[in-house]
Amino acid sequence: MINDLKQSLKDHFGFSDFREGQESIIKDVMSGKDVLGILPTGTGKSLCYQLPAILLGGTTIVVSPLISLMIDQVKQLKASGYKSVTALNSFMEREERTRVVKNLNRYSLIYISPEMLQNDWLQNKLRQMSVKLFVIDEAHCISQWGHEFRTDYLKLHQTIEVLGQPTVLALSATATPDVQKDIMEKLKRPDMNRRIYPMDKQNISLAVEECHTPEDKINRIINVLKENHAPTMIYFSSRQWAERASIELKENLNHEVAFYHGGMDQTDRMLVQQQFMNNQLDVICCTSAFGMGVDKRNIRLIIHFHLPSQLESFIQEIGRAGRDGKASASLVLFTNRDHHLPQMLIQSELPEQQDLGRIFSYLQFKQGGALPEDETVMEDLQLSESQWNFIKYQLEESSVLVGQELRFIPDFLQEKMNRLLEERWLYKQGKLTEMLQWIHHTGCRRKKLYQPFQEMIREPYVPCCDACDFKVNDLSFNEEKPNQIDASTWKERLQLIFQQEDSYEPKDSSRID
Repeated sequence: MINDLKQSLKDHFGFSDFREGQESIIKDVMSGKDVLGILPTGTGKSLCYQLPAILLGGTTIVVSPLISLMIDQVKQLKASGYKSVTALNSFMEREERTRVVKNLNRYSLIYISPEMLQNDWLQNKLRQMSVKLFVIDEAHCISQWGHEFRTDYLKLHQTIEVLGQPTVLALSATATPDVQKDIMEKLKRPDMNRRIYPMDKQNISLAVEECHTPEDKINRIINVLKENHAPTMIYFSSRQWAERASIELKENLNHEVAFYHGGMDQTDRMLVQQQFMNNQLDVICCTSAFGMGVDKRNIRLIIHFHLPSQLESFIQEIGRAGRDGKASASLVLFTNRDHHLPQMLIQSELPEQQDLGRIFSYLQFKQGGALPEDETVMEDLQLSESQWNFIKYQLEESSVLVGQELRFIPDFLQEKMNRLLEERWLYKQGKLTEMLQWIHHTGCRRKKLYQPFQEMIREPYVPCCDACDFKVNDLSFNEEKPNQIDASTWKERLQLIFQQEDSYEPKDSSRID
């Protein structure tokens, strides 16, 4: 079987050998075993389901969190000759979606968002097909986003049941043992084979520097990039700061710089992403909306202007550097007030416990009838989308909300929701505290960063961290750009993006900032 798999790998993808972890996961999947696979960013997780999709026959469903990620993967597969692949999401044009759904049987690999999967008409269509493999890409989203922001992740186990219990493969680059357990519990798959591989990337040096003000951070970034000319990603938690920083960097550097965030027009976002991929941009000032699944191998420097709210996010973001195995670096800049922003983001994600009384008074007034549309409820209750999703999911789980019908609300539900809120608040606060402890850690940053995730930390083959032997001022990344796409206008460049067969232009790439 091993030789057959290697021959199939060469025949379909042109590779002679598997990377670490790929072969074991694929063998499990081909044997019909459910698998939870944790592989570092950039080690080829996608192959773990793309090759089985070819060999198993029938249909493979891939649940993907970002539409931009789906588009990239579909485009890459079609460019390599894999034509029976498509993506379905709620932002497709109606005519395109109708055409794809009508011909769904012709596709062996279908990328779908968790929200789209909740449509009854789509489930009925998929139920008539032979779904052999159900994949959750970026499976940490179940635990990270599922509880409030994107609660449809918590309904995937229902979809798996509707589709006749196909083999399940959950893939992620970062997951602590607790998150691994949460993923399996939410999928109702407690006996999944765990294929967990080291997450620490040995080619990334780590550094943290304290600044007095945000303006000092900008100046520090300018000074670092004056000495380094290589693909760079700078992460922000604020759209305004991403835009402001990109302007200041353009004015002070001989670099091609752009910003990227969820508030931009879809066409602009796709254009910026493709320009970065095609080496037409040197620096991206971005929010977390950018980077997931971006297969750019020569990113050298990841800078964090703002702190992520948890170590898992940080590890994923720095893991986008050095996919080619060459030396890369991570630099985190912080001020003594930087914990306030992630704190505010946590507050915006969860309803306040003191607000539960008025929320339930509103719901009790509406019980026995149809609940208004989500937008109306959010406006009436002055809740964010994430806050309302948390409430709505608990109502659905308790069979109080069925479709739009709001049934009788039992007395215990408010108290139950209060306990859940307290648990989620403590959990998120704990994650933020871990991040802050790492920032202020005085020992080896590599060991402190990866200890929650794995028992052994491998020796890096680059300078380790600023607490050991790494100095940011010693960096000297100066790379010549590979050949760029020859397209003189933005219209020509955009046309190149969408020229592949069966392409489509969605209206929005995600609900993430």
